[in-house]
Amino acid sequence: MLALLLVAGASSVRAEDAVETARALLAAWHEDPARIDRARTLLESAAAAEPSPPTLVELSRVWFLTGDFRAHSTSERVAAYEHGREAAGRARDLARSEQAYLWYAINTGRVAELTGVMRAVRLVSSVRESSQLVLRINPSSVDGLILAGGLAAELPGFMGGDREKAESYFARALELDPHKTGGRLELARLYMATRRWADARRELERVLDDPAPSDLPRWTVAEVPRARALLAELGARGEPRGQRPGQESP
Repeated sequence: MLALLLVAGASSVRAEDAVETARALLAAWHEDPARIDRARTLLESAAAAEPSPPTLVELSRVWFLTGDFRAHSTSERVAAYEHGREAAGRARDLARSEQAYLWYAINTGRVAELTGVMRAVRLVSSVRESSQLVLRINPSSVDGLILAGGLAAELPGFMGGDREKAESYFARALELDPHKTGGRLELARLYMATRRWADARRELERVLDDPAPSDLPRWTVAEVPRARALLAELGARGEPRGQRPGQESP
């Protein structure tokens, strides 16, 4: 089915089939990252022919993956996230769904990280608003909780930053999906920022040891190397392995 759809060309493929085929391609993109490009081409053509909200949301996700894993420069990354933001915005205009707001916020957040300070400040309010809408629509959205946690962890207090609240968001997300290793990695980073070294080590080791990560491609390509790098950073700090969880080093 997958090969037939790719050969047939997107113009003759229904939007539902394009989304299904793209998801099949992306299920194991770590084995061949060019699958991201093929999924994007398929979805772009399908969205041009039939711009349905599911197609646009999936296209937004693929542009995000493009920015993270296929772009070769900062300008290419920004362009990819801008495309992802635009696709999610179109989906949101058609149907104000959880996924549309989520991918709009995620792509916008990446743009804010990479662009100038003044533009980033303007974009952050848009990210926060979309993040809040995701959880208003679905308070149990795992990705929405991780997004909210990341904002609470990274933003200054006057912009809504609150590390205690960030921890509660991450904890709730991991309660709902213990194998969401991206959220666990963010929780570990929060623990490092608050000098809870043993707690950070525990979470990083759980990332590495997870038997069934929810996002296998991202875990394989990005999260395992990142967890190892952070563990090495902990080792360089001299964080004692025998320290009890919750006990802080001076």
